[in-house]
Amino acid sequence: MDIYAELGVQKVINGNATLTMLGGSLMPPVVLQAMQAAAQHFVNIDELQEKAGQKIAEWTHNEAAYVSCGAAAGLVLSTAACITGLDENLRARLPFTEGLKNEVVVHRRGRVGYDFAIRQAGGRLVEIGDDHGATLADLEAAINPRTAAIFVFYKNLLMEGQIPLEDQIAAAHRHGIPLVVDAAAQLPPVENLWNFTHMGADLVLFSGGKGLCGPQSSGLILGRRDLIAACAFNACPRPFIGRPMKAGKEEIVGLMTAVRWYLDLDHPALMQAYEAQVKTILQAFASTPGVQAQRSFPNEAGQPLPRAELRLDPAKAGITRDALLARLLAGDPAISLAPAGADGVYINPQTLQPGEEQVIIDRIIGILAAARHAPGGAG
Repeated sequence: MDIYAELGVQKVINGNATLTMLGGSLMPPVVLQAMQAAAQHFVNIDELQEKAGQKIAEWTHNEAAYVSCGAAAGLVLSTAACITGLDENLRARLPFTEGLKNEVVVHRRGRVGYDFAIRQAGGRLVEIGDDHGATLADLEAAINPRTAAIFVFYKNLLMEGQIPLEDQIAAAHRHGIPLVVDAAAQLPPVENLWNFTHMGADLVLFSGGKGLCGPQSSGLILGRRDLIAACAFNACPRPFIGRPMKAGKEEIVGLMTAVRWYLDLDHPALMQAYEAQVKTILQAFASTPGVQAQRSFPNEAGQPLPRAELRLDPAKAGITRDALLARLLAGDPAISLAPAGADGVYINPQTLQPGEEQVIIDRIIGILAAARHAPGGAG
């Protein structure tokens, strides 16, 4: 049964990225099978979280692990954990934190829209620096008795100008406050599953539905055992700040299975496959009028992944970049690509199935041919 055809929902070839708006990633069969098996029985959710967390922590060389309902829920739970610990009275107050240690220090340069989740738990954001960066003196000046934690939104492309992570960790530990790294989209490399915590970060957050190819509605929290316990303390099935962010037994087992699958991948071979797809695309457009094809590296999240970049000269190609993107989305199946600058598109192999790069090539070639022969062109 094709449920999307039955519903009249357009299917998309995703050459864009592991975007939530497109469903993140596609789960491998082993994850789907594990989720189906998990759905067949009742279990105690706390026990399942504990046992699954033990496995994930062991596999990823961490003290402890917890499966959240997405990485944004991980932000809520980790903020709550830093504010309340295991204090029942404090837990019951969230998100109303007036008078509590509720300040969360963040780099202005590193701010992302998702940091709303910190405020959702009652955290009060305290910015340091400006759009160009910050200094260690800025960080030290921001820390005070009301500081609950330092949060770092880690993205390679935004780290220049920010205080080196090692220095932030050292400052946090000097003051006895936790440092949390949001690394939601920072897989690959696989080593990030332990690199940040081995540097001394107290908690690290990942999306379950991006590079890990687990359930889209899952996230992974790794780090200190006491803080992981405080995350669980604030989470479902308890009726407090984390109650609406329910990770079901299927998501817990699915993400645990996805972590094992991801660790067992032949990552060099996977990178070679991505490079081969990019090479195929570049060769296809090497002599196309009005198109400049080149390899782009790293990708939009700063991950060590290649993309194909096509730059358009509308006068020669017969079409603008935005018109090309619109026609790709209007096709069947729809094709989603990311814009590159003012006149280009990126084709990302990370979210392509084998052979889909050729579908994209054929569609673009067809659109360009029709545009060059259309009256007026460049539409």
